[in-house]
Amino acid sequence: MGAVNGAAGRYARAFYDYVSEQGGLAEVVPQVRALRDAVGTSDDLRAFLNDARIDPKDANRVVSALVERFGLSDAIRRLIGVVSQNGRLALLNDVLNAILAYDAALRGESVAEIRSAQPLSDSQRIQLQARLAEAGYSRVSLVEQVDPALIGGMTVRVGSTLFDTSIAGRLTRLQNAMKGAA
Repeated sequence: MGAVNGAAGRYARAFYDYVSEQGGLAEVVPQVRALRDAVGTSDDLRAFLNDARIDPKDANRVVSALVERFGLSDAIRRLIGVVSQNGRLALLNDVLNAILAYDAALRGESVAEIRSAQPLSDSQRIQLQARLAEAGYSRVSLVEQVDPALIGGMTVRVGSTLFDTSIAGRLTRLQNAMKGAA
């Protein structure tokens, strides 16, 4: 479960354990998913979060706007505040993905970590879940991340299995094949 490792994983586990103790998982997990989807699909928001020059006052205004717009719980507001105060806003999307991965794992679902060049549409998600079911992953939760460096296509990791249909991956394989042929 790679999505719950590192700093993002530590934030996610602490948050999940806290919310679980408070009995708020049923309310919070859908809010985390909605916020993750918003961060994943908004280029402007992603650029803002990844900007190391963010003024703490600006960060607080964005946090307040997110809480207001999505009607987020106090627990999520505090999580975003802690991440912001620690200068880790660039990790927010990873933290949200890790929370969802942790939740899925505890419910006995497989987690498919999806990296795509563009945000996935609803029909693409449905098609992807159908393909994963055909491959034997019937109870799978998708954790998505937009990565423009892939140029096009996507990578899908379920456990230790990686499916790479990205253009960047194809170019790398082509480059390696050309080096081997020379």
